Amino acid sequence: MKQNTDSDIRVMVLAAGVGTRLRPLTYRIPKPLIPIVNRPVMEHSISNLQKQGFRKFICNLHTHAGKIRKHFGTGKKLGVSMEYSLEKTLLGNAGGLKKVEGFFKGSGTLLVISGDGFTDIDIRKAVAFHRKKKSAATMVLKKVESTFPFGITLTNPAGKITKFMEKPCITDFVDATVNTGIYIFEQDVFKFIPKNNFFDFGRDLWPLLLKNKLPIYGYVTDAYWCDVGNLPDYRRTVADVLDGKVNIKIPGRERHRSVWCEKNVKIGKNVKFYRPCLIGENSEICDGAKIGPFVTIGRRSTIGPSAVVKNSIIWDNARIDGGVKIKNCIIDSGAAIKENLTLYEGTVINTEDRK
Repeated sequence: MKQNTDSDIRVMVLAAGVGTRLRPLTYRIPKPLIPIVNRPVMEHSISNLQKQGFRKFICNLHTHAGKIRKHFGTGKKLGVSMEYSLEKTLLGNAGGLKKVEGFFKGSGTLLVISGDGFTDIDIRKAVAFHRKKKSAATMVLKKVESTFPFGITLTNPAGKITKFMEKPCITDFVDATVNTGIYIFEQDVFKFIPKNNFFDFGRDLWPLLLKNKLPIYGYVTDAYWCDVGNLPDYRRTVADVLDGKVNIKIPGRERHRSVWCEKNVKIGKNVKFYRPCLIGENSEICDGAKIGPFVTIGRRSTIGPSAVVKNSIIWDNARIDGGVKIKNCIIDSGAAIKENLTLYEGTVINTEDRK
């Protein structure tokens, strides 16, 4: 087992998913580019790891591959090196890792993260745990309470994984630990993944490692984590960031307590802000508008006179005309909401729908 330093650990970002549960938003852009406080979710993940010393990344692509490649490029603007692996036919997350085995050759320990997982985890602590246990594979786990829509992972007191359970009865456990989609592997795992076949981490690889009695462990994190895989979780994640529940910096200057404005924001007369909220760069809030609570407004967007926006996520280049009332909505980039309209409770306006 090669003991490479954290800065030598190479990272795979899983970004080939179709994003069905986030439609209609993902008809136009891939899940990893969904914005959280005006920055793509995958960019948050890479920046978090970059600050911890991780520098070399590879990303698998399928849906909207060109858009991800265009946004991240070589990774230079984030202070990392980024390579890509295009999957014309989806290989599954483990199959995608096998396809890029050469990227990790000779590099020792490797890290896999999800392109749509949002977290402020200090992954260095998980790596230290992995090495202390001399683990072949470590799954980062998060404790959840009461109900959960996915399987759980059982560990013994030492953290060794003993069993996987798919969607157990909610009366079986008061709380449980679930898979965050963050994995630390040693090179040995590659021999358990077939070439050029669809192969899944949760369904195929992890049970196979357990069956073969490899030392596999679960590291339970107390950091924030959410799978931004559906619209309710997306809204909740943005609200949690605005509410200070996540250890990330919200962009812009704090104009008032928990009211952030990025550069070149124009604010008219008699505008009222209800914290928390974020106004994106080069956006305009016209006279008499009411913004918040729990609102993010993207860059180059306009909120018209006397418009009211509550508990909503407005993306870039949107236009909300005068007198519009919006509550609990997601408004897509480039959308235009005509004057005096009222949109309540989870409405999603997507520019693709108007073509």
